[in-house]
Amino acid sequence: MTHSTLDISAIRRGKVKDLRDASLVGADLAGADLADADLSQANLTGANLSGANLSGAILRANLHGANLSGANLSGADCRNADLRGALLSDATVKGATFSGAFLTGAMCGNLDFSGVDLRGADVQGASLSRATLQGAELCNANFSGADLSHADLEEADLSGAVLRGTNLTGANLLCAIVDSAQFAGALLAGACVEGTPLDH
Repeated sequence: MTHSTLDISAIRRGKVKDLRDASLVGADLAGADLADADLSQANLTGANLSGANLSGAILRANLHGANLSGANLSGADCRNADLRGALLSDATVKGATFSGAFLTGAMCGNLDFSGVDLRGADVQGASLSRATLQGAELCNANFSGADLSHADLEEADLSGAVLRGTNLTGANLLCAIVDSAQFAGALLAGACVEGTPLDH
């Protein structure tokens, strides 16, 4: 399905739920009702999904550079999704799964990732300043060069995670699990690491 053959108005109103392999490059889907939609392998490069309802949706799609600010991704399946350079500010991601996702350079400041699954995700260079990642599953994720300044990582599982050159200034790492995590070159000024044995 190509952008030209899809009824964007019907998609916005939630009338179309099967969007597998759809080409929606640059589509304006702001505020669209895409709850429980199947967007497997869809191409949403540069699409505007701000404020869209994507709760429970299958988003194993190309969302490179997409605007997802204020979108509802609660319970969404974003495994292996391409979210490079995507804007996720103020989005709701409770219960969503991002394992293996590509979030390189994504803008995720102030986002609440509490308990979210980001295992094996590529988050290099992403902006997660002041994000909440309490109890998040971050095993083997790559945060190299990412901005996690003042982020809340209390009790997060960072086993095997790569945080080389990561900005953790003022971050809360209380009781985080850091077995085999790599912190070489990380900025830890003002970080709260009580009960968390860091191996530089």
